[in-house]
Amino acid sequence: MTRSVLFLLPFAWLAASATARADDVFRQDIELKDHVFAPSEITVPAGKPIEFHIKNLDATAEEFDSSALKVEKVIPAKGEGVVHIHPLAPGRYKFEGEYHEKTAHGVVIAR
Repeated sequence: MTRSVLFLLPFAWLAASATARADDVFRQDIELKDHVFAPSEITVPAGKPIEFHIKNLDATAEEFDSSALKVEKVIPAKGEGVVHIHPLAPGRYKFEGEYHEKTAHGVVIAR
């Protein structure tokens, strides 16, 4: 093998492993409308990284907040945001919209 091929082999392995990791992420789309998350009950696979892609259809910002999930993310009015969550152990994890707690709430169920 030439030196350039030997030099590039580790980088090819890194690119392949990054693609495999991206495929392992569980993705869930969530909409926020009238200060309500939909879906409000989300079942996810335990032990996998999670991405919530949140679209806020309301005219005001909302914060996706969960002490159980160790995450806080402001989603702008008429905007979108991505929330990354570490792999979870089996269980129930509550979340809420900090600005509208009475209507914007839900639960993540890891199985």
